[in-house]
Amino acid sequence: MNPSQIIAVVIFAVTMAAIMTEKIHRTAAAIAGAILLILTGVLSVESGFSYVDGNTLGVLIGMMLFVTVVKNSGIFEYIAIRAAKAVKGRPWALMALFMVITALLSAFLDNVTTVLLIGPMTLAITNMLKLNPVPFFMTQILAANIGGTATLIGDPPNIMIGSAAGLSFNDFILSTGPAVLLVMLATVACFYFIYGRKLQVTQEAREIILGLDETKAIKDRPLLIKSVVMIVLVVLGFVFHAQLHLASCTIALTAAAIMLLIGRQDLEETVAGVEWTTILFFTGLFVVVGGLQETGVIQLLADWLMSATHGSLALTLVIILWFSALISAFLDNIPFVATLIPLILAMGNSGMDIAPLWWAVSLGACLGGNGTLIGASANVVLSGISTRHGYPITFASYLKVGFPLMLVSILISTAYLLLRYT
Repeated sequence: MNPSQIIAVVIFAVTMAAIMTEKIHRTAAAIAGAILLILTGVLSVESGFSYVDGNTLGVLIGMMLFVTVVKNSGIFEYIAIRAAKAVKGRPWALMALFMVITALLSAFLDNVTTVLLIGPMTLAITNMLKLNPVPFFMTQILAANIGGTATLIGDPPNIMIGSAAGLSFNDFILSTGPAVLLVMLATVACFYFIYGRKLQVTQEAREIILGLDETKAIKDRPLLIKSVVMIVLVVLGFVFHAQLHLASCTIALTAAAIMLLIGRQDLEETVAGVEWTTILFFTGLFVVVGGLQETGVIQLLADWLMSATHGSLALTLVIILWFSALISAFLDNIPFVATLIPLILAMGNSGMDIAPLWWAVSLGACLGGNGTLIGASANVVLSGISTRHGYPITFASYLKVGFPLMLVSILISTAYLLLRYT
């Protein structure tokens, strides 16, 4: 390895170590790593910014702005009460329905936004039913990560993969969607045996739920109507963005601009609702990984992997799927996927059919996040909500449930990928 490659690898390793250990905030670590690459001459300012994926950042910013306006209508609280009344307050049916709602919302919103909305609703309903909310939160963490795997915009790794590989919303639905459906059905069945048979509520508590008026949850009816219309249009926009010849970030930012104009919400408050630390983290991370790409380290890794698997698609598929899952269970899947993307592109340049490998990365990285409490941002956020309200979810208690179910989901994904693509 030449000096530039060694510097790029060292900076990458130190940045990842800082992110893993959380001794330094991950955004500060990523920005510091990017600056070090420029200061050491590995990258120029211009070449560094050329590795920043504007499409990924555009989708994240656009959807964060959009959801910040929409949630002020009360639509999500309304859905929660309607769901509880629909199952007549029966705890297992409510748990399963909340899982489905969480998965569906996560397919079209980012996971963190989904759990931030679902968490308070769950607390309110479980308090009325006098139930421990921890089992509900556990199911919702897994459902959020599973649902987010199904679509282009459901999980940041998918946004990154779609942008790098030129994949459409429909490509994800048709390719990862069937696997996600199988995984979701298996997960719901497993949770029935883990929690479902133990849940009991009194008739009095159920009657309180049935007596709720969901219309009182609506805070702004005109905004609610606008939100519903815009949500439908946004979903259609993502589904047909390839036919419309519009980038996914264009759809997201257009939706955000329209909601800012017609939502009539406080602009400064809305802009503050964007997780700017996450946006800066992505920016720095793209530059850090760009250093590996610029110096040829990624190409060296691609050549090694192809040599180790002798170009076998099935073997490469399984290795990438399981490696992605196990790494993503303990590390943030965003930097991991940012590293894998140029690796797979380099393998494609060497003549391998890489189309199935994108789905292995998506399923592995997104579903692998269910393995531990720190595997995905949604896990940390929802466990934090639970702990703040007096119901702690520890790393060990989560591991006993999350890791085995993650392994089940990856086994299902392995069978699916091998049957479909080899």
